[in-house]
Amino acid sequence: MTQQIALGQKLIVSPPATSANLGPGFDSLGLALEYRDRLEVGTAHSSRVEIFGDGADELPRDESHLIIKEMHRYWKDAGFAPVGVELVAHNRIPHARGMGSSAAAIVAAYAAADALLPAEARRGTESVFQAAAAWEGHPDNVAPAVFGGLSISATNPDGSFSSVQVPLHPDLRAVLAIPSNGLSTEVARGALPSHIEHAVAAANSASAALLIHALSNDPSQLLGGTKDYLHQDYRAAAMPQSAAVIAKLRDAGLAAVVSGAGPTVMTLVSSEDQVAAVQAVINEFSASSSVSWRAEVPKLANNGVTVEVL
Repeated sequence: MTQQIALGQKLIVSPPATSANLGPGFDSLGLALEYRDRLEVGTAHSSRVEIFGDGADELPRDESHLIIKEMHRYWKDAGFAPVGVELVAHNRIPHARGMGSSAAAIVAAYAAADALLPAEARRGTESVFQAAAAWEGHPDNVAPAVFGGLSISATNPDGSFSSVQVPLHPDLRAVLAIPSNGLSTEVARGALPSHIEHAVAAANSASAALLIHALSNDPSQLLGGTKDYLHQDYRAAAMPQSAAVIAKLRDAGLAAVVSGAGPTVMTLVSSEDQVAAVQAVINEFSASSSVSWRAEVPKLANNGVTVEVL
């Protein structure tokens, strides 16, 4: 027998932005950033959508909206009849910039849907993670959106997903160079080769191992640890301006990488002098670029998605 969800419930759900890959950690590493969407979610007889910020002119305002559609699917999977969703979305995470906006939306949808179930039927955080990773197809962006901080994630042989959170060095910071133009994840993934040489995989494995040490214990190793062999060079033609920014930053000894699928560039730093150096490079580059860039220094998000019951 299909169960019913109580009407008149209200929540505020807030997922963080994420930056995946971090250079060599392709489809496995992700970092949560304190850019947060703010979603007001309520149950009602019929659905209603308001959107502010990114995507306000493009996203649907009915039950085809991704968040409502996936909330309904989560409820059906839990054995509950979907009800109307009143959604007021304040979107701060830039769309199509490699900052995990789709992961944030899907994590928010499942976290809200789970919280709106009766207490005895809620599946919990791990279920939200599994469902979101299955929707994305890989866990690197959704894990930090769910759990916060730095996540090392993998797809298991049985098709499920696992993730562990790694403590970050207290001096670690991130500087973002966000361009005015976007890039779809599908385009970026389409640039990747189907096979790589064994030596390339070995070199990338060494970089990724060093990166974990750098992020947790010794930020002086960030430049070497962020050297990527798997994806960034192949994607450079799809985002030439981003590739040029990364080259300038790395030539200056700064640990710059593509954020997710791009085109945002993230530089990992550990001092105010490095923050200033990154900002100077970005400002100089932007002055002569056909694309406008803005530099931002968000805090790292220790917590993943939050749910507040009103």
